[in-house]
Amino acid sequence: MDSRFLESFVMVVENGSFAETARRLHLTPAAVAQRIRALETEIGARLVSRSGRSVRPTPAGTAILDRAKNFLGGVRDLKSIATSDRPSGELRLGATPTSTSGLLPDILVLLAKRYPQIDVYMQHSVSVELYHQVLDGHLDAAIIAQPPFAIPKGYDWRLLRVEPLIVLAPASARARDPNAVLMSHPLIRQRRNTWLGRLVDGYLRHAGIRPRERFELDALEAIAVMVDRGLGVALVHDWAPPWPEGLALAKISLATKQFDRRMGLIWNRASVRVRLVHAFLDVAVEALAAGGAVDAKRKGAHPRRSRRRSK
Repeated sequence: MDSRFLESFVMVVENGSFAETARRLHLTPAAVAQRIRALETEIGARLVSRSGRSVRPTPAGTAILDRAKNFLGGVRDLKSIATSDRPSGELRLGATPTSTSGLLPDILVLLAKRYPQIDVYMQHSVSVELYHQVLDGHLDAAIIAQPPFAIPKGYDWRLLRVEPLIVLAPASARARDPNAVLMSHPLIRQRRNTWLGRLVDGYLRHAGIRPRERFELDALEAIAVMVDRGLGVALVHDWAPPWPEGLALAKISLATKQFDRRMGLIWNRASVRVRLVHAFLDVAVEALAAGGAVDAKRKGAHPRRSRRRSK
């Protein structure tokens, strides 16, 4: 069975389109359709059905989809193991939403130049979910906040960036004492069941503050926008830029570093793709040292105040 035919089938199902699959594989839609027909003939069952411009798997296609993905993953693993001179193959990487936009772009640019044979599969989510996906083997590595507990033996974690906990307030706010701001304004906070949420709770207990909570949200960018609109203040970690544009915000530092968020890479030492992980990590450290997006000292990375841009 030709693995290229299986790859085309999986991509058609994931993209829901012959045209999009053809574009990504640098083929014609007719060539993709021919691959699918050849696979259907070999398996002896119809695997996809068309409804207008969209494509969906048939019951037979759904039944083999996961095994097809696992088979293709095994083929990529064989290529990665067999290549002794330079790392190559697919790296399954996870990242939190803010690190996806702030830390990763410069790293991936350098990775593509240094190791063009490495294909990166990206997935983003919150730290706790990515942590479990690395442990379950669904991801090779992930950029997450340092877990609030010891990671299991057989796994490694490397610090990439320290993000201080700050009070985020409208630029018009007069008070500059962080605790006074928290006590005098409604609090817009991130979900309590995240590691960031626990750090926020830890600081509030440490400072003896019982805030008047207004909203509890998932997205840090949305919290920043709501603070700009005057709906309240927030306790957030000063994530790597870019931040949402056009906001007038004051970033007020705290006196303690105890509740900083430490962003880093976690991976399985025994993974067959550990050489790819090490290549990614080397590039990440180099990007930091070169003053890329992960360099907290870069001009503009941690402004005390961000004002609206003139139009």
